[in-house]
Amino acid sequence: MKGPGNLLVLLGISTCSSTVLAASSEASSRPRGVGPEFAKFYKDTTSFSCISHPAIKIPFAAVNDDYCDCPDGSDEPGTSACSHLSRLSPSTSGDHPANEGINLTPALPGFHCKNKGHQAAYIPFQRVNDGVCDYDICCDGSDEWARVRGTKCEDRCKEIGKAWRKSEEAKQKSLNAALKKKKELVAEAGRLTKEIEDRIADLEVEVKAQETKIQAMEVDLERIEKEERGKVVKGTKKGKVSLLAGLAKARVNELRGALDEVRGQRDDSRSRVKELEEILSKFQVEYNPNFNDEGVKRAVRSWQDYAAKGAAGDYSEEAAKDRDFDAIAKEDSETSGVNWEHWENQDDSNDVDIVYKLLAYLPPPVVEFLEDKFHSAKKFLVDNNIIPGSNSESGSESKAVTEARDALKAEKSLLDRHTNSIRDHRADLERDYGAQDIFRTFKGVCVQKDSGEYTYEHCFLDKTRQIPKKGGGTVTMGNYKEIITVAVDEVNPAGEIQQVDKVALEYTSGQQCWNGPARSTTVILECAEENEILKVMEDEKCVYSMLVTTPAVCGDAKEKESSRKDEL
Repeated sequence: MKGPGNLLVLLGISTCSSTVLAASSEASSRPRGVGPEFAKFYKDTTSFSCISHPAIKIPFAAVNDDYCDCPDGSDEPGTSACSHLSRLSPSTSGDHPANEGINLTPALPGFHCKNKGHQAAYIPFQRVNDGVCDYDICCDGSDEWARVRGTKCEDRCKEIGKAWRKSEEAKQKSLNAALKKKKELVAEAGRLTKEIEDRIADLEVEVKAQETKIQAMEVDLERIEKEERGKVVKGTKKGKVSLLAGLAKARVNELRGALDEVRGQRDDSRSRVKELEEILSKFQVEYNPNFNDEGVKRAVRSWQDYAAKGAAGDYSEEAAKDRDFDAIAKEDSETSGVNWEHWENQDDSNDVDIVYKLLAYLPPPVVEFLEDKFHSAKKFLVDNNIIPGSNSESGSESKAVTEARDALKAEKSLLDRHTNSIRDHRADLERDYGAQDIFRTFKGVCVQKDSGEYTYEHCFLDKTRQIPKKGGGTVTMGNYKEIITVAVDEVNPAGEIQQVDKVALEYTSGQQCWNGPARSTTVILECAEENEILKVMEDEKCVYSMLVTTPAVCGDAKEKESSRKDEL
């Protein structure tokens, strides 16, 4: 006797069998070349309505009769009768005057290959019964059902499907590794962003403290200056002669330094001119006169005219002048130049010394009384800016004022550096580093590829370069400008060209081309596990494109399983 459990098992098997049989029956009842998503249009076995033009009806017997009855070609899903209707070049009413005003876009994507054991696919109608086995799309050979010219395409889906699944597993494994790396890059980018934000917060606290400190230091400096103005500076006194001597010495030293700098620039310019003349002389000898480039010929003629005037490398006549310059550039001393020490110690007149000499003849109490009144009066006059302080008269200031002023200057300089640092950090946060700031982690990352006589280099968010292997100068192919999106043409399995949006990095304002524009490069990014340059192309003169792989642009790892299931 059967138990309830056995009955449930039998019922489940019966249900699954019914489902499989129904699906198999539906697949077998569809006309040849019809995909499962279009089966609903072919259920009526007495008549057929054109898919895009349901008002047009034909007998069902006219389906797949190798004659194109419907303007959209939907009555010939299994033949090439309507292959003249193409999605790549849609027909117009001018091509078919009888169908004026009717949409002639094909309704079906192509001939449906079931490809049991592999992926179902659509093949263009132009390739149906063309005498060629298209195993790359139709591995079951069903597209050559008519066996034109004796062509017989066997079913190879089992082995092709097995190889494809193995390849897909490797791709999926690589994609998973790339996505793992991308996740790490996103985390690192977030950490770097947080570091910058924390640094900005710390700097803002420091800036506020420095501003308060500077205000207090300014008050202290003003107080010290007022105190120092009222003091009589004793010690070495300097008159007008010594003051002028000091100014003259400073000016002479300044001019002497400027002379040394100008002579250095002159010598450097002479060296560069000589090097350039040697390059052009070599160019005149080695260039190919049969090469028909007017720019090169014009450059050679200009050099010949220049060379006829005499080379710029002979400076023997200026040797005497250089010796004079060497003498002038020597430091002044007692034996050469000006003895500044003698003039700096001159004291032409000093009113303060005269006062002190007169006071020597007065009684001490009187002297103390006069000195106290003198200091008080002078301090009052200095504080009210009626007369200049003693520091102004002597051309110098006291050590206390100098130290206070230097400390204030240093603190203001530090404040400026911190303010500029905050500004730079904020600008960096506002800069476009792509989705989730992922390209922030690519600073300083470069990849290279050898190609013929050159090595091409791409430094992310910096520049692209062309480096010659046999010597010569490196050429900058562009400097980073921005992250953009470009539309790239790709061919799908059905042979149709589709535009796919890709993330790209734009580099402009590179080295100027000869008789051409400044070089520029568009770096198109593809998903892969490693950063690598796959291809470098010159699309037009001095306009390049690079195909570069990186995990930074990898998307969702989930794939549409429905499109990969084998059709039963």
